[in-house]
Amino acid sequence: MTTAPATNEVDLSSDSIIEASAYRKVTWRIVPLLVVCFIFAYLDRVNISFAKLQMQGSFGLSDAAYGLGAGIFFIGYFLFEIPSNIILQRVGARLWIARIMISWGIASACMMFVRNETWFYILRFTIGATEAGFLPGIILYFTFWFPAKKRAQINALFLTSVPLSGVIGGPIAGYILTYLDGVAGLPGWQWLFVAEGVPTVLLGIAVALLLRDRPSDATWLTAAERQAIENNLALEADKDRVHHFGKALLRPEIFFLTAVFFLLLIGLWGFTFWLPELIKQAGVASKMTIGLLAATPYSVACVAMVLVGRSSDRTGERRLHLGITALIGSVGFLLSGWFGANINLAIIALAVAAAGTIGCFPVFWSLPPKSLAGPAAAGGIALINSVGNLAGAISPYLVGKVKDLTGSTEAALYVIAGSMLISATIVLISLPKKLAERDKVIV
Repeated sequence: MTTAPATNEVDLSSDSIIEASAYRKVTWRIVPLLVVCFIFAYLDRVNISFAKLQMQGSFGLSDAAYGLGAGIFFIGYFLFEIPSNIILQRVGARLWIARIMISWGIASACMMFVRNETWFYILRFTIGATEAGFLPGIILYFTFWFPAKKRAQINALFLTSVPLSGVIGGPIAGYILTYLDGVAGLPGWQWLFVAEGVPTVLLGIAVALLLRDRPSDATWLTAAERQAIENNLALEADKDRVHHFGKALLRPEIFFLTAVFFLLLIGLWGFTFWLPELIKQAGVASKMTIGLLAATPYSVACVAMVLVGRSSDRTGERRLHLGITALIGSVGFLLSGWFGANINLAIIALAVAAAGTIGCFPVFWSLPPKSLAGPAAAGGIALINSVGNLAGAISPYLVGKVKDLTGSTEAALYVIAGSMLISATIVLISLPKKLAERDKVIV
């Protein structure tokens, strides 16, 4: 009578050990590589914000033209995002992510040849088109490996690449603009594009060699570990989730998430593309110092992402974690406008804005797979990301236009704060029931 429970306890313990081992191996095998890849994705996307400090003098680029060029990236991104993710679903993540990285790395390096506004716009569009599908592709890829109860933490680990790119990229950009300016007769901003485009191509080759598409392809897992992962994923293959992309377009949750993401990205891209300029406007002249100071808000955001993601997974709660974090971002932007002339207070305010704005994304990306699976997840995640990222075509231009008209970014920061406030409010008040349900807590 007493031996059966003991046997079950041993069996359960054995299963838990195998599962823990499997996810530990998967995390270490795929997440660090993808973090490095996305750091360069982000660097190649936003290095234009640092290059601007010298480019404007090279061919008379106005703030409005810069904002338009920074934003036009997202038009190409929008047009090719959904097809890219659907192709990834069909051909596999390994080859398609490698293709994305190699092509956008080449396009980014070609930015060194820009000599006028027309080519500035063309190449920014091209970088957006070639990079399309990378982020939603990775979010989709994680659903092939990790169950819902682990995704906010995994998303947080992966998306730390966003603030890490700022921590790393700011000082690197400042160094290149300062110390490579004039080397071989080239200005620093040209070296910046080369130094961050070429490694992306090399990383794309590494992805093709190292990444595995599914648990069944992972020879570094034991048969028991592969089975443990596949069993967990099979438990989530319920009929409440939509698998057909056409039906996904009719789900109200998708429209809701798209609207929220758009509002959040008004904040993210306004912050990202104008951070160096905001620091310069607070009275900092040295490009090296600007690069170093820009790392501070991103460092705070990196910590916030991990803490928010862990807390959300530990409790299984998503609504409050997402809504309150976005609200903190709104407060940060408001304070950035008020204290923009004081460098110390401005950096603190920007750190608060970064913590809230960037810190909420791991929780956000845990929501779409609660409603979508299979091809619907591929297309639905891409749809949310592509439409949401149209904010990137609006926010940088908005800030630049306001600065051209008023000589200050203060009013634009208040608009961005308002966008973050609206997103926080609708999440806290009206997040759809299926998305607001607590996920199973890790025990």
